[in-house]
Amino acid sequence: MAEKKFKLMVIGDMAVGKTSLLSRFTRDSFSFGTFGCLSFEIYTTELDGKEIKLQLWDLPGNERFQTLNKSYYRIATGVMLVYDITNEKSFDNIRNWIRDINEHNEDVKKIIVGNMCDLEHRRTVSNEQGEQLAKEYCAAFMETSAKDSINVKEAFFTLARDIEANVPKLKPSETSYCCLM
Repeated sequence: MAEKKFKLMVIGDMAVGKTSLLSRFTRDSFSFGTFGCLSFEIYTTELDGKEIKLQLWDLPGNERFQTLNKSYYRIATGVMLVYDITNEKSFDNIRNWIRDINEHNEDVKKIIVGNMCDLEHRRTVSNEQGEQLAKEYCAAFMETSAKDSINVKEAFFTLARDIEANVPKLKPSETSYCCLM
């Protein structure tokens, strides 16, 4: 059976930990700092006993890249929207990100991720607020910590499972064949 390919975009404001989440997921490493650039990586892994190939797009969070980002929304099969639980503005901006995404790809699967849950003592956005926002937009929700490797793989795999669950399954009679004459 052919491997499944998913195009996942990771978006959110600057300095919410998008690049750190990707680094933790793909390399199991963490580094402090912000990079603010567009990056792309192909990562092959196993999900529920099947090999999947994830095309991971780390989209910049600063405004000067917004037009560029919108062109990527059209090709996404899944979007991870990331905010920092210690930064209420990054949480409030999730609505803007979702609005932009829905203008270009309304049916894309989404997960809202509250990152930096290791900074509980500095929390300004409650878990309940994150859950409520996700419910409002029919998105999955999870809190993560790239630093402490909490729920990182689970967040990516939850998004991949949501995508896979919504891919139409072809019945044997619906399978198309190509023949050369």
